[in-house]
Amino acid sequence: MTDGTNPPTNPQPEQPAPGSGGYGFPPGAPASGGYGFPPGPPASGGFGPPPGADQDGGYGYPREPGQQQANPYRQDPGMPGPYEAPPAQWQQGGSTQGPVPAPEPFRQRSDQPDWDALADRSAAQRRRKRLWVIGGTVTVLALLAGGGTFLLLGDGDGKGDDKPTTATSDTPAPSQSGVKSPIDLTPTVAGDPTTVRDQIGKANLKMGPEAGVFPIDKRHEIRTKGNANSFAESQQRVVDPSKSFTISARLWNRSPKGQQIAVSQGNEKSFSFELGLDEVNGKPSWIFRVQTGTPGANASTTTVTGTSAKMEKTFSELTGTYDAEKKVIALYVNGKRTGEAPVPADIFPAPGPLQLARSRHQDQWVSPWQGAMDSLRVYDAALPQERIDALKPGKLDPMVTPTGSWLLF
Repeated sequence: MTDGTNPPTNPQPEQPAPGSGGYGFPPGAPASGGYGFPPGPPASGGFGPPPGADQDGGYGYPREPGQQQANPYRQDPGMPGPYEAPPAQWQQGGSTQGPVPAPEPFRQRSDQPDWDALADRSAAQRRRKRLWVIGGTVTVLALLAGGGTFLLLGDGDGKGDDKPTTATSDTPAPSQSGVKSPIDLTPTVAGDPTTVRDQIGKANLKMGPEAGVFPIDKRHEIRTKGNANSFAESQQRVVDPSKSFTISARLWNRSPKGQQIAVSQGNEKSFSFELGLDEVNGKPSWIFRVQTGTPGANASTTTVTGTSAKMEKTFSELTGTYDAEKKVIALYVNGKRTGEAPVPADIFPAPGPLQLARSRHQDQWVSPWQGAMDSLRVYDAALPQERIDALKPGKLDPMVTPTGSWLLF
């Protein structure tokens, strides 16, 4: 039997020369009986074919009819020879033990990868990635929980068609050691959108029912409709008008007609000072006016005026100063000094509150403001020109501290 492969073939040597006697044999003709056998005819029953049909043959031939000679090359009498058929019990289905497995060197090997091991490794990698994602998410949420709340600002055009904003925080950000605390720019008092918050002191401004604070771009502004219910006022006096002071605001006017006052302070009888818009010689002008002498008498007022390239539907920065030592008032429009005027007597020291979008004349509220304003600041000193130049929209001059500020950004 073979293992299924052809054995290697070796080339045969060339044929021996005639008369040499063959390979390993003496020269000459072979002896009678062939190589290795005695001369003469083969003995009965020897090698070769049977001498006759009725004679016993040699090895491998039956000596008697129906009998077989024992195989001299069989090692195990119970095993079949190499050219014999196996017993019936060895045939397919004749044994419960099944086919004999092939020897190990001939067993078929598989070149396929171990899919189960690969699947286990992939699952482990996914679990690790999931744990990293969960851990990162928890960290981000923890950081966000410790941060402040951001106020989303909407767009507007200063025309009063947006909804008022609501404050989200009334607590300044904590300061670092040796660093000044930043200003809290929250526009209104927390939980009360009807009160404009003083970002420096405690002079909050309560708004009337038809006034409101609205977001626009990255800032907030107060809008008023030019009627008796559209205003804002403090609970007490913010600055003493009999001493030096400065008042500044950024104003937007819908229509510069008649007299409209953006900021004033006085009492129930009359104003002490007012900053806004009026008609001078038939033309709209920015004005800063103070009251001296008899309250409410026009003859006892002093006014300084100025103009700008555009008087309506655009923001203009107005700043009025009073130097009590020199007794001089001055007006700045967009940082430029437009005029000054001497004051003949002390300004009426009215103890009343600060007013937005209206003024007090002869016991009546007059001159309502129709438009918007922001960047309101009041100082208890007359700022010089270099400090006026340092006033930026929505910002404070770090060299001087105001007594009150509203709607900064």
